[in-house]
Amino acid sequence: MPVIARPTPVTVCLVAVPEISAAVVYGLHEVFLSVGKTWEQLTGHQNHARQISPLVVAKSKRRFHTSLGVPIAADATFSEARQPDIIVVADLTLEPGVDFRDRWPQASSWLREQYERGAIICSVCTGALMLAEAGLLDGSEATTHWSATQLFETYYPHVKLKAERVLVPAGSEHRIVTSGGSASWSDLALYLIARFCGQEEARCIAKAFLFGDRSNGQLPFAAMARPKQHNDAVVTKCQVWIAENYALPNPVMRMVERSGLASRTFVRRFKSATGYVPLDYVQTLRIEEAKQMLEASNDPIQEIALDVGYDDPNSFRRLFKRSTGISPSEYRQRFQSVSIS
Repeated sequence: MPVIARPTPVTVCLVAVPEISAAVVYGLHEVFLSVGKTWEQLTGHQNHARQISPLVVAKSKRRFHTSLGVPIAADATFSEARQPDIIVVADLTLEPGVDFRDRWPQASSWLREQYERGAIICSVCTGALMLAEAGLLDGSEATTHWSATQLFETYYPHVKLKAERVLVPAGSEHRIVTSGGSASWSDLALYLIARFCGQEEARCIAKAFLFGDRSNGQLPFAAMARPKQHNDAVVTKCQVWIAENYALPNPVMRMVERSGLASRTFVRRFKSATGYVPLDYVQTLRIEEAKQMLEASNDPIQEIALDVGYDDPNSFRRLFKRSTGISPSEYRQRFQSVSIS
């Protein structure tokens, strides 16, 4: 099998200043590092998504502490980080009533320079204030934490603030992207992953990290776990066959016939090798394929049920909800929304 070469990784610089939220910086750092890696580790599905290379950047590599006392050590200085693809400024902790203008001259100058070189500049929460201080938001739409709206009205009246929105792509070719409250960093991360690495990878990251609505528990995010490694050649042959033929009628009986084993012996060996009884294995494959169809298409649910092997759409809906905790239509609504729009 030929080796598929990955595209050059996306370089993301995460700005670090004493007022920055270390939780958001390191949260973004971990999520971006997981792109193109974590889903394959969890499920065994080969992943050729473009990867992301995150760097923490500051005016010095010398370790410092944030306003809340969290230590940060930068990977590179502003002068060393010369041409990243993306820059993110996380939320800032600012003292009430203190004029913060001109507080980050090096960072502001670097942001302007990198924007002129073509970088996409992003912010989380009050990080938008640094973008405004750098002059990057004048005349553009932007969002921020609701508590910072008065600061924008006072200091940056030329910004078209849309504080009601969670995510605002703006500027030429959407090269300025601002997000709302502190927790919106996950929305920004998924947006950037979808934009640069594909919507499928963004959905995988959302499932791996449980980003989004968790009111129905973890089941909507779960996927078929990485198969057990085993040395049973007969079972392996049946697994390879069923991966392409799971929608056929009577799939378990067909696997038994292909194995040449007695039915009870096959069930016992299959479960010992894979951790699944054969029927559960087939149903899990079918549900996983149905998930991908729901995520990537607008095909009617009845049609998807038939495509994965269920003649009765109601039976499919019951099995799907038992597996995921939500209905097929709810699943589609949740995971089709992970996009760059």
